[in-house]
Amino acid sequence: MLNYSYPLFRPPAEANNIIIQATYGCSYNNCSFCSMYKSKKYTIRDIEDIFSEIDILSQSFPKATKVFLADGDALALDTTYLVKVLQYLQKSFINLRRVSVYATAQNILNKSDNELNTLYENKLTLIYFGIETGSDTLLKKITKGVNSGQLIESLNKASKANIKISATVILGLGGKNYSNEHIQKTAEVINQTTINYLSTLQLWLEEDAKEKFYKNFDDFFILNDIEMLEEQKKFIELLNPTNKIIFRSNHVSNTLHLAGTLPKDKNKLLNEINIALNIGE
Repeated sequence: MLNYSYPLFRPPAEANNIIIQATYGCSYNNCSFCSMYKSKKYTIRDIEDIFSEIDILSQSFPKATKVFLADGDALALDTTYLVKVLQYLQKSFINLRRVSVYATAQNILNKSDNELNTLYENKLTLIYFGIETGSDTLLKKITKGVNSGQLIESLNKASKANIKISATVILGLGGKNYSNEHIQKTAEVINQTTINYLSTLQLWLEEDAKEKFYKNFDDFFILNDIEMLEEQKKFIELLNPTNKIIFRSNHVSNTLHLAGTLPKDKNKLLNEINIALNIGE
């Protein structure tokens, strides 16, 4: 019997894949804008319980090729533990091509290069990473626990191990007063890394996160939809990646859904935003 601990979150791209909770909650769980795991205490699951669930799922879905290890940041687990889980997955799902996890900069920086290489060799080949912002001012205000330099270092460290990165940025995170700094500094982070996928979503605060978020923002004024689009436009204008990045803004929070490949589709994306802005006037 599966023993899912709810609420259970996963990236949209993992909707049709096997989901296994290696941990409950998030090891950091202190970002002021996030309420995903506030009802959970971070817990490392007994590995035998995980193996039992893998047995059940492999019998029900023997041809599965992709697995997502939940909860908030399974990469926080000890590497030896993770490798045992990954090897059991490979034995159980003979067609397994990819294992993915949520990950933080702290998770990656706490792993050695050899550990990351070992995880990659055992099919942990994709991480979902919340950049949120590249502004040190805002990173401090949202209690992210890292600075922009550490974001860049961790992303490049994962890329060096050939682990693909799907990163997210939160539009509107700086409100009106920090919008320019937020976009400029975030684009600088992207331009100094080699992420593979990039998504933007718009700031949305659950009720239980608002008090903590606004505590550090005595000067926060939320952006309206037009201002969000203008921020999106500035962001794309400043992006000059050295590698191909698949870009999406298809989260339910987004005012405008966009899809393309950077840098190839940069002008197309900007034209679509301009059309939407003109309609909105």
